[in-house]
Amino acid sequence: MTEAGFSVTVPATTANLGPGFDHLGLALSLTMTIEVTTAPKWEVKYKDKEYAEIPTDETNLIIQTIKKVVAMYEQVVAPQKLVVSSDIPLGKGLGSSATAIAAGIEIAGELANLQLSSQDKLRIGSELEGHADNITAALLGGLTVSYFTEDEMEVLTFPAPPIGVVILVPPVALKTEASRGLLPEQLAHKEAIKGSAAGSVMTAAIAQADWVTAGRMMERDVFHEPYRKVGFPNFDDIRLACHEIGAYGMTISGAGPSLFIAVPPDTEKQVAASLNQLFPHYQAIALQPAETGAVITK
Repeated sequence: MTEAGFSVTVPATTANLGPGFDHLGLALSLTMTIEVTTAPKWEVKYKDKEYAEIPTDETNLIIQTIKKVVAMYEQVVAPQKLVVSSDIPLGKGLGSSATAIAAGIEIAGELANLQLSSQDKLRIGSELEGHADNITAALLGGLTVSYFTEDEMEVLTFPAPPIGVVILVPPVALKTEASRGLLPEQLAHKEAIKGSAAGSVMTAAIAQADWVTAGRMMERDVFHEPYRKVGFPNFDDIRLACHEIGAYGMTISGAGPSLFIAVPPDTEKQVAASLNQLFPHYQAIALQPAETGAVITK
């Protein structure tokens, strides 16, 4: 077992990008950093007031992840104190749970000297998270495209795309569980074909750095947007405003509760300011894609 005394940094993420439902993820320029030191008992300390309601004992998601991962390899690790600094808004559709799981996997691997490969981490994280989009981007950085089933997993990575990002947070959050409950059990074959085509063209456009086309296809989702948009006041008005401002496209960030807006590089602050004025009941956050995924520093 490796002696403790290290830190791990993990980026925020957004997922889906519209029709890339449950398989596209993008790392963003917000981070969570966790300092790890040996302690008499397991403990988590959050430096940010926003996280005050998160459990700090062994029910904490990071600790639970560490224990699950080391147990998979029939290992046991000594208790640790985890001091967490984060600028990732909690429960705002920026992959905070995936960030915690990715951190837990990295910490477990370091403490128990598990020598986990990237594929090992991706599989474990996707199984714990239940889908692959946020967790792959959190672990690898950049843009990830994943195929994940019980028996198979394939992940392709792209560098962080040359765009700016605005996240628009609504006044009332819709919890992920409730958002998932809005989705239909079945989708007509004809509709699924449309969604698949939109996702394929969008991904190909991203690979070619054609964000005009990617942004247009981002708004052709049939898998979840039609059912979840009801949770966003002024959804159609915001989309129209984004077009007028010059954004590439707007869609729902993950399962919500935020909106993801792709904009030309170096315009994200200007777009965020404009949207703040037009829709003051929302909070606009200007970001960039992040190249780097989870990193351990000793």
